[in-house]
Amino acid sequence: MTSPRTPSRKILLINGHPDAHPNRLCSALATAYGEGAEAAGHQVKRIEVGSLNLPPITSKVAFTAPVSPDVAEIQAAVRDADHLVMIYPLWLGAPPAVFKAFLEQVFRYGLALAAPGEAKGVKGLLGGRSARVVVTMGMPGFIFRLVFFAHGLKCVSRGLLWISGVRPVREMALGPAESPSPAQRLRWLARMRRLGAAAA
Repeated sequence: MTSPRTPSRKILLINGHPDAHPNRLCSALATAYGEGAEAAGHQVKRIEVGSLNLPPITSKVAFTAPVSPDVAEIQAAVRDADHLVMIYPLWLGAPPAVFKAFLEQVFRYGLALAAPGEAKGVKGLLGGRSARVVVTMGMPGFIFRLVFFAHGLKCVSRGLLWISGVRPVREMALGPAESPSPAQRLRWLARMRRLGAAAA
């Protein structure tokens, strides 16, 4: 008896590493996830944050100003997606500045949250979508969680996606990632392919 096939989903795959070189672990993880997803019949759109030129937001005026055409195109891809996958390295305990600037530019009022005054309290606008957040780091993943409480992951998974209405938001912390053994790297890539096939 064959297992039921996962329904086709639209996946937005975001490689948040500032260096978009394909040899980077984050890029390889994104490629493996995308390969698994496409082989299973899912639709995949990929964004390379390191290939963009999005400055950080520096004021409330800038945050509420009309977005650029490039940002509008990315926001349309977020709205169109059923499942979001964000992959980035941990730098100084947090997402890299380039990736943080990307999040600030894209996940503004009107996409992630209703603007103040448009709803009572905080109203997330991205309900009906799921997400996976994958962070690579120089330390073992369990140290990141037990000692540092995974702050550099929670700021994205809960401080952005969960509060925007995304459910569920699944997390993965991979490390030590600077020089994993060939066998460990292959295990991580194989896991990402399986997750991509399941759109999970």
